[in-house]
Amino acid sequence: MLASCVPGCVVPPSIRRLSGGPRHHYLRLLSGEARGLVPALERFGLRAASVPYGLAVRLRNTAYQRGWLHSERVPAAVISVGNLTAGGTGKTPCVEYVARFYRNLGRRVAVLSRGYGGMGGRNDEALVLEENLPDVPHLQGADRVAQARTALAEWKSEVLVLDDGFQHRRLARDVDLVLIDATAPWGHGYLLPRGLLREPPDSLRRADVLMLTRCDQASAEQCERLRRTLEWIAPHKPVVETTHRPVELSNSDGMRASLELLREGPTAAFGGIGNPEAFRRSLLNLGARLLDFRVYPDHHAYGCADIEELHRWAGRLPGGTLVVTTQKDAVKLRLSRLGDRPLWWLRIRLCVESGQDALDGYLRSVLSSSISV
Repeated sequence: MLASCVPGCVVPPSIRRLSGGPRHHYLRLLSGEARGLVPALERFGLRAASVPYGLAVRLRNTAYQRGWLHSERVPAAVISVGNLTAGGTGKTPCVEYVARFYRNLGRRVAVLSRGYGGMGGRNDEALVLEENLPDVPHLQGADRVAQARTALAEWKSEVLVLDDGFQHRRLARDVDLVLIDATAPWGHGYLLPRGLLREPPDSLRRADVLMLTRCDQASAEQCERLRRTLEWIAPHKPVVETTHRPVELSNSDGMRASLELLREGPTAAFGGIGNPEAFRRSLLNLGARLLDFRVYPDHHAYGCADIEELHRWAGRLPGGTLVVTTQKDAVKLRLSRLGDRPLWWLRIRLCVESGQDALDGYLRSVLSSSISV
């Protein structure tokens, strides 16, 4: 076990989890929140299952390193945005940042993603990116190489942004950006299924740039300790510090409001994302007085019963309460009101706080290099 540099994300008891089910129980096991003999035995079983998983991951990585498996190159710049852990590091704002960077340079860009948690073929990340970057094609599917060829043939793409691509090594990339959540960097310290690590931390050595996310939600001491650990794991890799900065409130009718609205009265919020605690902290940091905070599972597909309950929930809130969700939830709900209350969502942008020159240098370098198949 690699000791985490930052305390794990423990959800305060004031948060109400809905539709928790097996995933909620699983996360309580990983965090140690579930206690007693049975949870301890379950954790032992999960740790035992992590051993063959880890062996399989190392064998696959070795196969690529030694040339037993080959990555396929396409005649376009490929930028991978990925992470070490399952869920919740803030990849979607980073994918948007990278795609917007190249669009601002006048380049034709496409986003390629696996499409986990899709509803009708499009998952919440795709819906968010399509709303925020309507001029950037977004292809989803298991075969990233086929997606890349489609983007080249149909859109003449010059730059391909590989969403969640660190572990998907079949498509060769020119730059590997790896995101590490400063508030919970190591996924409870174990490989799947005992923890949330997809591969061992020493895999960071094959990254080009390490991007710390949510640095504003961790202390300066925690960030510095994490930097020292990263220097030990992956020496001399550039480290970029970023924040997920709220910029405004929006709703499905296209209305926008200042973040100051959160300070004017009580707030109730809900969401189904990988790191709900980060959303809660963002609201608190903006001065919101939270009366209630509801958590659904990541990628939750809202059904009629969920929507009816949300309407009833909103109707029971005190007068003047602001109802807020995340953009990932809003694009699935497509509701401008809950009961008689407007439903707002928090628009987030990734902002680089340090390391801008290193990041821009890597992103620009691929445009001047010749790419051959």
